[in-house]
Amino acid sequence: MQTTILWFRRDLRLTDNPALADALKRSGAVIPVYVHAPGDEGEWAPGGAQRWWLHESLNRLERSLAEKGSKLIIRQGPAATVIPALAAETGATAVLWNRLYEPALIQRDTELKDALLEDGIEAVSFNAALLAEPWALRTGAGGPYRVFTPYWRAFGKTIRPAPPLPAPAIMPPPERWPPGLGIDELGLMPTRDWFESIADCWTPGEAGALERLVTFTDGPVASYGSDRDVPAQAGTSRLSPHLHFGEISPRQAWHATALRQDEPGLRDQVEHFHRELGWREFAHHVLFHYPDTPTEPMDDRFARFPWRKDSDELLGAWRRGRTGFPIVDAGMRQLWQTGWMHNRVRMIVASLLVKNLRIPWQKGAAWFWDTLVDADLASNTMGWQWAAGCGADAAPYFRIFNPLRQAERFDPEGRYVKTWLPELGGLEGKALHAPWQTGENERCGYPAPVVDLKTSRQEALDAFGAIKSGS
Repeated sequence: MQTTILWFRRDLRLTDNPALADALKRSGAVIPVYVHAPGDEGEWAPGGAQRWWLHESLNRLERSLAEKGSKLIIRQGPAATVIPALAAETGATAVLWNRLYEPALIQRDTELKDALLEDGIEAVSFNAALLAEPWALRTGAGGPYRVFTPYWRAFGKTIRPAPPLPAPAIMPPPERWPPGLGIDELGLMPTRDWFESIADCWTPGEAGALERLVTFTDGPVASYGSDRDVPAQAGTSRLSPHLHFGEISPRQAWHATALRQDEPGLRDQVEHFHRELGWREFAHHVLFHYPDTPTEPMDDRFARFPWRKDSDELLGAWRRGRTGFPIVDAGMRQLWQTGWMHNRVRMIVASLLVKNLRIPWQKGAAWFWDTLVDADLASNTMGWQWAAGCGADAAPYFRIFNPLRQAERFDPEGRYVKTWLPELGGLEGKALHAPWQTGENERCGYPAPVVDLKTSRQEALDAFGAIKSGS
């Protein structure tokens, strides 16, 4: 009997899984395997919040496979060693997987595919994570896009997402299962109990992803265009961690929401959501073509930017949600307690860090990487370079968010701030959003602002002025 190895990575689902569908078309057994190889990812091994999610998601995938008459074989070590060894051990004639697009993993997978083919083992990869491959769209000059709007225009003209594939009814097992590790043996669970509050907010796994999608399509999508910017509102999809771990595909999200676009007043709302999926696609497009951007600014002038020296104390206050700016601190505490932060607030906290505090965007990106359950290298890099003004389609450097104005516009009643800063719960209006202006911060035991907004804004503009000539 022929045997096919199905290598699960960040595609932890049975529905709309192209590698799985292809494996089942072949005659013979299918051996699902997950290889824990954080060393393969270089400096971008999963952070603490991601490891917790991965532990939970693997447990749920294991149960889903058991329901199909299969099981998940867990191995640990460099994939370049583990996968060929498993193929030799099981007599597998083919290894199938769904592609990942981080630079280190592209190199690993390319080398592994060549090695397997040299050994006479078929090695085939598929696109399961994106609506369009990162190399699928090119500018008129033949290069990659650096601005989203023309990218999205080209996407709309050429890309038609295919319908999702169904989940299998059964999966043919081998005559003998190879041995594997237990999920607990991978040591993914954090040693500190901070993840317990995160666990109360999420349901990792494919079933949880599908439930989240149904919740979104039944409700928030109908007012997505306006509500997605209101942090106190449940107006976003919250699908990002499920998409990152591949518990749901972008095609599923695209088509499920498209079913509502012909209802009165909903076409624009659905298009807003599809555009956000497009930003995710664009982020992967940029990372693929500019693989140094996780650590290096796309605009190389920023390599000379005069960041603040001796900023450890300010960085610590930002991480702990003790900057003295309520909308910022609310976001940082939401992040620590839930592993997630509303996207509007992500922009606000990032602007304060890189502009008012003049702390390198890489330090903010590193903190998000360790604490976000949806930490995705492409999207995280895109967001931080955008905020810093040095990336693709970045915000102009002079666009410096005023946290007070942002709070008054997007959280006017203070519902978001009060949720995460209970010490300010008795305040209203300006006393809530700018307690330093009324002296209420001292009475509430809340810190004074770590910087003056006007002064720090001018310092940021002066710093940019020193590099903007490019000389």
